Amino acid sequence: MGTLTKHITNAGLGERVITEAQLSRLLNGTPQRRYNLVNRALHRGDLIRLRRGRYLLTSTVKQGNVHPFVLAQALLPGSYISFETALSYHGWIPESTPVTMSVTPDRRQRILDIPKFGQFLYYPLALNTGWFLEGVDRNTHSGQSCLIAQPLRALLDIFCLRKLDYQGLGSLIEGMRIDKDEFASIDKNDLERLRPVYQHKRMETNISAIQEELTR
Repeated sequence: MGTLTKHITNAGLGERVITEAQLSRLLNGTPQRRYNLVNRALHRGDLIRLRRGRYLLTSTVKQGNVHPFVLAQALLPGSYISFETALSYHGWIPESTPVTMSVTPDRRQRILDIPKFGQFLYYPLALNTGWFLEGVDRNTHSGQSCLIAQPLRALLDIFCLRKLDYQGLGSLIEGMRIDKDEFASIDKNDLERLRPVYQHKRMETNISAIQEELTR
C-alpha cells in the first residue's frame, strides 16, 4: 500500500471522494511533495482522478462502495439529484436512467464523463432565491449522504428545464410512463408548497393546471 493510500485510509476517507483541501491537511511538506505523491499514486493505479481536484481510491471503485448519487454530489457540491433519475429512484418511472441527472446552483450546464461510473449531467434552473432545496430530501447510501428531489419536485423540475406545458394526466402516463396511481398520490397542497420555487410564469400555470385536474 502506497504512502498516500495509507494516509487516506488511516484518516477514514478510503471510501470517500477526496479533495485537494483534504490532501493538503493529510500530507505534510510542500505542495510539490503533495503533487509528487498524488502523481505516483495515479501512475501506480492506486488513485483515480475523477476531475480536477477530486480523487477516489481505486480499491473503492473495484469494491463498488460509492453510490453514483453520492459521487454526483461530491463532483459538484451543492447540487441535488432530480429529473428522470430521481423519478426512477422513487419508482415513478419503470426504467432506470443511463445517466445521473442533477440540478446545479451554478449558472451553466456541466457534463462530466467519469470512467466506471458513467455520465453526470448538471442543469441550472430559473429558481427563486431561498427555494433551491424545497421538496428535496437528504438520503443515505453506504453511510454517505446525498440530496434527492421528491417525486413531485423532480417532475416539476423536468417541466421547468424543458419549458413544457402541462397537457393533462394522459401525457404523463403515455409520454413519461408514470403510473396513474403515483400521480393520484399528489396532494394539491404539496403543489402549492412548490409554487414559490420557480421564477417563470409557465411553471405557475402548470402547477395551477395540475391542481385543477386533481380536484375534478
